[in-house]
Amino acid sequence: MVFSKGMTRRRTALLLCLLALAGCQTEKPAPPPKPPPQPPIRIGLIPEQNIFRQIERYRPLGEYLSGKVGRNFEWTVLPRYGNIVENFHSLGLDGAFFGSFTYALAHRKVGVEVIARPVGTDNTSTYYGVIFARKDSGIGSAAQMRGKRFVFVDKATTAGYLLPLEYFRDNRIADYRRFFRETWFAGTHEGAIRDVLDRKADAGAAKSTVYLRMSRQDGRIGKELVVLARSPEVPENGLAFRKDFDSAMIGRIRDALLGMASDPAGKEILGKFEADRFIPTSDEDYEPVYRYARHTGLDLATYDYVNE
Repeated sequence: MVFSKGMTRRRTALLLCLLALAGCQTEKPAPPPKPPPQPPIRIGLIPEQNIFRQIERYRPLGEYLSGKVGRNFEWTVLPRYGNIVENFHSLGLDGAFFGSFTYALAHRKVGVEVIARPVGTDNTSTYYGVIFARKDSGIGSAAQMRGKRFVFVDKATTAGYLLPLEYFRDNRIADYRRFFRETWFAGTHEGAIRDVLDRKADAGAAKSTVYLRMSRQDGRIGKELVVLARSPEVPENGLAFRKDFDSAMIGRIRDALLGMASDPAGKEILGKFEADRFIPTSDEDYEPVYRYARHTGLDLATYDYVNE
């Protein structure tokens, strides 16, 4: 068959169009632009113990939650208890693991709402405050503390300040500053216990969970210290968020925490966190703290929690 030049040109043009069309069909559409990375969820921690140990305890929990909710967690340990209330907004915190008294303060002053708290491996989700003294100090009652040295934890703690105030009041100690030879704030529960154990103070106050944990680690505590009084039980440190934080994200975090015990990976993290599970928690659970504050004459809305 003989093709004319015109037919050849037309067939060539058609072939080129078909090749071009085939090339167009194999081209992949440009991927949509990636959304900007979301900022980390910033969570504050109270200085319950050594700052580095505090971070190490919470880091695995943050990594687990990040995998569940798709946002990184960033932990900030505040240098003292009251800072978590005073600097909540200036530090850009989204939430915090509050102690019972710092939560009561932050709820009244900042408007945070608690969602969950851990249950310990001993199946308790509460703690109590203890007042303790050296056995060789001769202290067996409040009256025998006169002229001695007493160490508090922080003015923004239940166990480390409210309990001693109530104890002094019950024992008719009107002005503890004049009653004792010396008083100070250790800054952490661990520090207060160490100060008494190391003979810097004759007596002090701290939370039961830290006292019992340290007793298991250091046999001198059981041999050299004696507990003189304890407070009513209050909720263990709970996770609370600012009221304007993303409610859907709060729900996802709550679900992840409450589901940890039924997830093998979550159960492993709970073991490192020294907890058995997390349970739902609400503001009503803190009524013992509110009642305690009222009984000691503290107005949480105006309370000056700066250590002296």
